[in-house]
Amino acid sequence: MKIRLLLDEDVHAELSHALRNRGFDVLHAQEIDRKGKTDREQLEFATKEKRCIFSFNVKDFVILHNQYARENREHGGIIVSKQLSFGETLKKLLRKGRLFSQVKIKNRLEFL
Repeated sequence: MKIRLLLDEDVHAELSHALRNRGFDVLHAQEIDRKGKTDREQLEFATKEKRCIFSFNVKDFVILHNQYARENREHGGIIVSKQLSFGETLKKLLRKGRLFSQVKIKNRLEFL
């Protein structure tokens, strides 16, 4: 199954449309009224929805990934990146999307 994404609120909102136009199942936090939720809440939601979260908030999601690993908790996958332009982010996310299925990204922390 193709990777399913939840884009954190710090990510370009138009990225969800660009990815959808390329066949990805993607939600943006702003589209689904999840703006202002904590990183943990976003990760829990993504996991419940069998989605991988993508965020520019590298530090906090690395910490969360490590906490989940220590607690033997599962998550739907985390992709993080430093802040990039829209075009660069799209290009790199498309590459990750070709490398990983939703099953393969589960419990992984990946950097763009």
